[in-house]
Amino acid sequence: MGIGKGKYLFGICKVGEKGQIVIPKDARKVFDIKPGDSLVLFGDEKKGLALVKTEVFNGVAESIMGDSND
Repeated sequence: MGIGKGKYLFGICKVGEKGQIVIPKDARKVFDIKPGDSLVLFGDEKKGLALVKTEVFNGVAESIMGDSND
């Protein structure tokens, strides 16, 4: 469900006994998450958790750090 431009509420996930969650199908579709993809998990004790695809995180990190060949 869209809750604003580019913002979504995908529903509720339950955490299994091994700490695993299932990312809802609609979320996987919107964010192009496929089996085998790697995600970076961020946490803030006051704001919660966030998942970001590794290639997105790497792109942000590269733009912050600049070209390592400098």
